[in-house]
Amino acid sequence: MNKWLKRGAVFTSFLLILAVIGLYLGRNQLLRYIADSKISRAEQLYGLNIRYCSLQMSGFTKIRLTGFTVVPAERDTLLTLDSLHLNLNFFPLLLGRIDIHRVITDGLSIHFVKRDSISNYDFLFRPTDTLKSISGKSLDFSRQVKGVLNMAFGFLPDNGEIRRFSISQQRDSYFATFNIPLLTVKDNAFYTDIIVTENGTLKTWRTRGRFNRTERQIEAGIYAAPGTPYIAIPYIEKYYNASVAFDSLSLSLSEKEIKGKIVLSGSASVNGLNVFHLGLSPDTISMNNGSLNYNINIGKQFIELDSTSTVIFNELNFNPYLKAEKYTKWHIRTSINKQEFPSQQLFNSLPTGLFRHIKGLQTKGSLTYNFLLDVDFNKLSNLKFHSIMRGKSFGITSYGNSELTRMNGEFIYTAYENGQPVRTFAVGPSNPNFRHLADIPPLLQTAILQSEDGGFFYHNGFMPDAIQSALIYDLKVKRFARGGSTISMQLVKNVFLNRHKNIARKLEEALIVWLIEQQHITSKERMYEVYLNIVEWGPLVYGACEASHFYFDKEPSMLTANEAIFMASIIPKPKRFRSFFNSDGTLKESQRGYFRVIANRLKVKDIITEEQLSAITPEIELKGAAKKAVIMPDVMPEDSIITPQSANHSF
Repeated sequence: MNKWLKRGAVFTSFLLILAVIGLYLGRNQLLRYIADSKISRAEQLYGLNIRYCSLQMSGFTKIRLTGFTVVPAERDTLLTLDSLHLNLNFFPLLLGRIDIHRVITDGLSIHFVKRDSISNYDFLFRPTDTLKSISGKSLDFSRQVKGVLNMAFGFLPDNGEIRRFSISQQRDSYFATFNIPLLTVKDNAFYTDIIVTENGTLKTWRTRGRFNRTERQIEAGIYAAPGTPYIAIPYIEKYYNASVAFDSLSLSLSEKEIKGKIVLSGSASVNGLNVFHLGLSPDTISMNNGSLNYNINIGKQFIELDSTSTVIFNELNFNPYLKAEKYTKWHIRTSINKQEFPSQQLFNSLPTGLFRHIKGLQTKGSLTYNFLLDVDFNKLSNLKFHSIMRGKSFGITSYGNSELTRMNGEFIYTAYENGQPVRTFAVGPSNPNFRHLADIPPLLQTAILQSEDGGFFYHNGFMPDAIQSALIYDLKVKRFARGGSTISMQLVKNVFLNRHKNIARKLEEALIVWLIEQQHITSKERMYEVYLNIVEWGPLVYGACEASHFYFDKEPSMLTANEAIFMASIIPKPKRFRSFFNSDGTLKESQRGYFRVIANRLKVKDIITEEQLSAITPEIELKGAAKKAVIMPDVMPEDSIITPQSANHSF
């Protein structure tokens, strides 16, 4: 029996040797067969023409490729490669893993070309049957991230050289290139210059980094070379009217697997960041330094930024939390809980250009801040939102160059439409159309409060419940339809922020409202007085006096209950006031419900009697310019409507 076992073992060994010899002798044919099948599949899937001059294997671990090109059908050449030499690690290869020990490339060029609406890279964004089938499968974020990282770490060589590597972007007359004459990787570390040419202007960037494939770690940084003052990102200025520039940028990443989760930790930091885009701010936003030390947990159906992560910008730091889960729909939870900290840290850290109206503000005391947003798209009605900042012994010691006291005396107000000024006038006694709060009847004051912000004299500038309800509605209709703004927020937006519709305005608006309300910089009565004198009541019609003359040719003090309720109804849609009327100048029947609601609230506030309540109906008699605008719209286009008072007292 032992004799036959020995013979069998010898025979098996002989077969294995033959197989190895056969594999060795036929390795080039096998390599080209595998490569050609992959190439054929890619050509069919994406509409590409992929060619190479030669593909050979030396031994079991060395591969040489020459004359490789990728040309999308009827498009410009996307990629060319003169030569590629790969040395693979043998034992991972036996397990079916590609693990590169050394790589040398020469003459690798990638050209992104777009002419009009046609590009040579649009195939990357085309859906394919394969991609559709993948998208239909259940999500597994951890598996997908693991696959990407395996590929990234597997293709990072321990040693190598990349010679004459370039990436170019051509779009109509715009042309930019990134050239790397030589990038050397030695013992898992690299350092190189990147020569950037944008429409003839040449700059040099430098990058360096290192990685450890065994420990699954990588770190890299990029900074401007001597003679180049900063790094400016190409392309976006010409096509997006924006600019992004910085002195240096660094990133580190470490991957671990803990209890079935992928854990990514590391940091990202930027120094000397300057960003400009009108969608963010009308000024360039500058930040000296900012960084994120992150811990990200990735499971099968969730991605989580752990609260141990830290965001630092200038002098301020905080620990954000974010978790996004997806089952049938997304469920997103995010929060910030910043414990007591010196208040001046906040105002010293605000990026220049983002909060220009409170520039130079000096404060004392401390602040705490709590924020929560919980959105379950499976059940939007359960949305939770709150944002609360509290001060302890907080106070303003110097207003610096800020304008927070602007409303306390007469000031010049400019009304804007689509970011352009349309009227400028004084808010104070020098303007004949200005009316003190005492000259505006309680009937009109209360009707507007009940329509716009019933708690104005009692809240601190914000109504979290209203903001929460607005968020729920906006998410349901998938557009910004409601804002949840209080009168305080509307006033700050118009007086300080010139109606620039951008992210910076909303952030600055909230902070200015909090400061004015928390420090009682301007009294509620004065705020409401200013509001009633600048609020828009029709195209180029501003303030209660102009509006009452425009619609009824009388002073605000002479308005009837019906007229006051009508005036309140116009404020949300001042430029569409004609839509409230029939062609003969009477109010539409659809106004009846609104009139009834406001009338009942006036009765509850004891502004009107029961007898007056029963007499209120959506009936008014237009006079003055408004009557002509409604009855003869072709004669008076809305964008030309202006009262005589308005014209005489513009500045």
